[in-house]
Amino acid sequence: MGNESRQTESRHIRKGDRIAEWADVRLGTRGLAKTTMRRVFPDHWSFLLGEICLYSFLILVLTGVYLSFYFHPSSEQMVYQGGYEPLQGRTVSAAFDSTMHISFDVRGGLLIRQAHHWAALIFVAALFVHMMRVFFTGAFRKPRELNWVLGFLLLILAMFGGLTGYDLPDDLLSGTGLAVVNGTLLSVPIIGTYLSMFLFGGEFPGDDLVARFNTIHVLVIPAAMVLLIALQVALSLRHKHMQYAGPGRTNKNVVGLPFQVYVVKSAGFLFMVAGAVFVMAAIAQINPVWQYGPYRADQVAAGSQPDWYMGVADGLLRVMPGWEISAWGHTLALDNIIPLVLGLGLFLVLGVYPFVEAWVTGDDGEHHLLDRPRNRPVRTAFGAAWLSFYLMALVGAANDLIATHFYVSVNAVTWTVRIGLFVAPVVVFVVVKRLALALQRSDRDKVLHGRETGVIKRLPDGEFVEVHEPLSQERLHALTAHEQYQPLTLTQAGSANGRPTRTQRLRVRMSRGFYGQGTQIAKPTEQEYREISGGSRSRSHQ
Repeated sequence: MGNESRQTESRHIRKGDRIAEWADVRLGTRGLAKTTMRRVFPDHWSFLLGEICLYSFLILVLTGVYLSFYFHPSSEQMVYQGGYEPLQGRTVSAAFDSTMHISFDVRGGLLIRQAHHWAALIFVAALFVHMMRVFFTGAFRKPRELNWVLGFLLLILAMFGGLTGYDLPDDLLSGTGLAVVNGTLLSVPIIGTYLSMFLFGGEFPGDDLVARFNTIHVLVIPAAMVLLIALQVALSLRHKHMQYAGPGRTNKNVVGLPFQVYVVKSAGFLFMVAGAVFVMAAIAQINPVWQYGPYRADQVAAGSQPDWYMGVADGLLRVMPGWEISAWGHTLALDNIIPLVLGLGLFLVLGVYPFVEAWVTGDDGEHHLLDRPRNRPVRTAFGAAWLSFYLMALVGAANDLIATHFYVSVNAVTWTVRIGLFVAPVVVFVVVKRLALALQRSDRDKVLHGRETGVIKRLPDGEFVEVHEPLSQERLHALTAHEQYQPLTLTQAGSANGRPTRTQRLRVRMSRGFYGQGTQIAKPTEQEYREISGGSRSRSHQ
């Protein structure tokens, strides 16, 4: 029996080797598998944000496939005869009817539908926070500029994917949002009417709206997102993972978990994310289309709110004054154009920032260690100011609900947001920059004098001093490992011969703004550390 089992095992091994050899010849999997198995992954909680994005996207795909079996993307009118009695006998579209059928008649349909919606919100939120983590830690620097661009495009696609999916049920709430989209498109000079006619298949709301949005939501955007995710993964494997500064961590290595351990932890995290999504879907109601009813062009849903990620656009529209310019028989709707330009500019600034910073610093080296946000005060302050503008716009999107819930005037809320859009970013920039500089001073003091112990000691001359404990080498490394740039000179900016151009002068001024006087606290030199630490030791021995 023992010989027979060994012979059977040997045959299985030979068969497995033949399969592996067949795959390796055609796909080159053996070399890729060996390379992947040798990879090391940094172990820090902030890297889980990217995994939340990936796993929520996987849930989106799986639940979306299930919903597509029952959803009918058609604007054809019919009489509702489903299980929700208050709407029976009403004329609805086939899209709304199938959404109601999924919610009330398909076993588990409402759970899957709500899980799909919650996963979409979590996906965009995790992607947004992940982008902010990349921004504040400088993970976009060379050679990862393309990673940043791909992540930025993924965020934009996710927002529009959510918008198109949000509008598919053809209920009154989604129709109200589409009316806003149509108004914004119509306000675009010259081509606005053509854009609206193309998107809606005729005069709004048209008959092809649901079918076109379904194609965009189910095919176009997911295919583009899968491509972007695949490219990001490929670039991550090419450039290896970034890590926080620490002992033994350099630009040439990665300290963390081996691949096998990482896979086990990642698989467990996948089930945790899926469990959280489905728990939310089971106990927290979202998008109850039966309460809104079918869409009618002559009605508007009171208190209508878009999903949070589109709130910035809605907020800018709400707080914009009703300005218009009429000339030569044409009207330019500034109350739509200006919010559209501001919204596009807000995200465009975020997308191009890494290239601006690289141009200002003149830094062409590769970076595989992350920054501490306090060590880049201007970048951190700029990111915080950007977020403050975004949050003020979100507040503007809820001006009516804030007014009704807190019993204040909606005009007061609107004017507060209008002023806050200009004042808040400036105030936040100044405050955050000063906080970052204060934290740098604190780090410098800790490096030179050590950690405060709370122990008071009396010296022979009667002076009372607090005993400081020297920092560990690991902590000293973390506080001093960052690189400090110096502002560029006109020569470094490229004006060695002749008069400097305006672009070169602008680059020098921006470089001074980023790294000039008052923008960073100098790190302690090795001589300063030895002198002060040596004096402290001799003083403590006394």
